[in-house]
Amino acid sequence: MKKPRYTIEEKHKNKKLIVFDLDGTLAESKKEIDQEMALLLAKLLEKKKIAVIGGGKYELFQSQLLARLKVSEPLLKKLFIFPTSASSFYQYQSKWQKVYSRELSKETRTRIKKSFEETFKETNYKHPEKTYGEIIEDRGSQVTFSVFGQDLVKVLGKKGVEMKKEWRDKNTKLKLKLAKILQKKLPDLEVRAAGYTSIDVTQKGVDKAYGLRQIKKHLGIPFSEMLFVGDALFKGGNDYAALKTGVGCVAVKGPEEAKKLIKLFMGESK
Repeated sequence: MKKPRYTIEEKHKNKKLIVFDLDGTLAESKKEIDQEMALLLAKLLEKKKIAVIGGGKYELFQSQLLARLKVSEPLLKKLFIFPTSASSFYQYQSKWQKVYSRELSKETRTRIKKSFEETFKETNYKHPEKTYGEIIEDRGSQVTFSVFGQDLVKVLGKKGVEMKKEWRDKNTKLKLKLAKILQKKLPDLEVRAAGYTSIDVTQKGVDKAYGLRQIKKHLGIPFSEMLFVGDALFKGGNDYAALKTGVGCVAVKGPEEAKKLIKLFMGESK
């Protein structure tokens, strides 16, 4: 059966829930959503439920998304967040509360880190001369490699985002190669080339499709009433798994296109 794909020009006003990727879709990588996006999401929450799935840990969701949203408690109850590639789920009930978290064991996390190092050695991968923060970050339910380190954007701001984009444009094939080799070393786990410069490792089967299934399970919303919006729906991208569910998907090239899509939902011009 052909998987439904949508273009940004089409309106899907009947969808009850819009599911967004975070980095590269609602915000630039590791950056906070801007003021316009915050206002648009607040307006959209008045009409629909929203879920956000991203590779970052919960604390990053707090700074990138939640701290920027100025909405009432009733609207926060319509927002659902899935950090670390949907290996955890939080919803608002007087405060943000964890619904589930699929933690990796300490032994597994150690094995992942060792496998990263082996992959770097085997491919003769050279780290940048200067990095910012941890290159391999243990997020509990996910272990993430970031080329320039986790704090690049925090330290350099917009310049850091541009560095990540430049590296992505030149080295996407390299990142996919590293992920492929790592997956062979970790066949019992899920390895994804994520964001601009990252590789994520989670429990097997934890991906955007898993997140959409959890939304269906916990919120009782069928796939036919969802729409997924992401910037990496291409094969090998970390949003690609969403297509496996049959949920309608819209590919955007970044936050500006995502804003246009939200405006379409609001009945505004493109």
